Amino acid sequence: MSEISGISRVEVALEGSRSYPILIGDGLLGQPGLLDGFVGPKALVVTNAAVAGLLLPKLQGSLGATRIDVVHIGDGEQFKTLGTYAEVIDQLVAHGHNRDTTIVALGGGVVGDVAGFAAATYQRGVDLVQVPTTLLAQVDSAVGGKTAVNHPGGKNLVGAFHQPRAVVADVAVLRTLPRREFAAGLAEVVKYGVIADAEFFAWLEANAAALLSQETSALRHAVCRACEIKAEVVAADERETGRRAILNFGHTFGHALEAATGYERFLHGEAVAIGMTMAMALSVHLGRAELGDAARVDALLTALGLPTQAADMQAAPLRQAMGMDKKVREGQLRFIVCDGLGACSVTADVAEGAVEQAIGAGVVR
Repeated sequence: MSEISGISRVEVALEGSRSYPILIGDGLLGQPGLLDGFVGPKALVVTNAAVAGLLLPKLQGSLGATRIDVVHIGDGEQFKTLGTYAEVIDQLVAHGHNRDTTIVALGGGVVGDVAGFAAATYQRGVDLVQVPTTLLAQVDSAVGGKTAVNHPGGKNLVGAFHQPRAVVADVAVLRTLPRREFAAGLAEVVKYGVIADAEFFAWLEANAAALLSQETSALRHAVCRACEIKAEVVAADERETGRRAILNFGHTFGHALEAATGYERFLHGEAVAIGMTMAMALSVHLGRAELGDAARVDALLTALGLPTQAADMQAAPLRQAMGMDKKVREGQLRFIVCDGLGACSVTADVAEGAVEQAIGAGVVR
């Protein structure tokens, strides 16, 4: 990569030669040389129409002499399907791409997941570069190598681990997001404070207004610290056989909420915010966290414009959807619980009544 000023670099340190950087800055896209060494002679850019109209020319400016083909997919969780994945594969074949191709994901979590799954499986695996354009994708889904599509039976049921060559997190693109979508990404940022860094959580409390107004220094710090935490966890447990499960705090409940509402009512981050409310209620019930911890999480989510309860919901559909969660082992659903702000653990020792009570904390009938 050419020397480019204003880049913060977080390394995802994996075994062998598979480590890769997360490049974080303000105004990175469009800078010549940005992707030197990460993208080969040919690339298929996977994006959607809205993002392409705003950012594709800038991306092309950073790809230099690379031959580029582009495929547009639908915008929204309802397009994260095997059918959309097949469309991407069809375009790879139609344009004659082979194993020296790089797939570049330019978009949010849906684009990143679909493009990543295509990269993991096309000709048994080709290179991938993630260029996330939402806050949620920059701090979570674009980092760590999880790729997947949804199935009517549950979220992310069909997928593979496939690490990118690099992740480019340009915080300037976040200013193009609708306010609701930007706020949804903040849920994942809050998650990192809850599970791993009490000081970062306190910083988020003190800087909620700066984040909502998208001040550059606050955005860069939030993205950098969230990526540092995720990189540390992924490096220690790449394929989620142990500690990496803590990154799913709030997601067991949140994924169930998404599935029970057909992936149409809530943005992913909104569902995770409600899921964290439920997870904190469970943590308090189990004696792992204090009521004051749960109150602080609720207050921060509210200050950031995120929901903490779902109206007009029944517990039964959520409980049914949770049965398909990927954290089910030997018939038992494992929960990530907060052990006081900045710490968490995984437990399967949860009575049915405790689960029902936790769900009740996040739904309003």
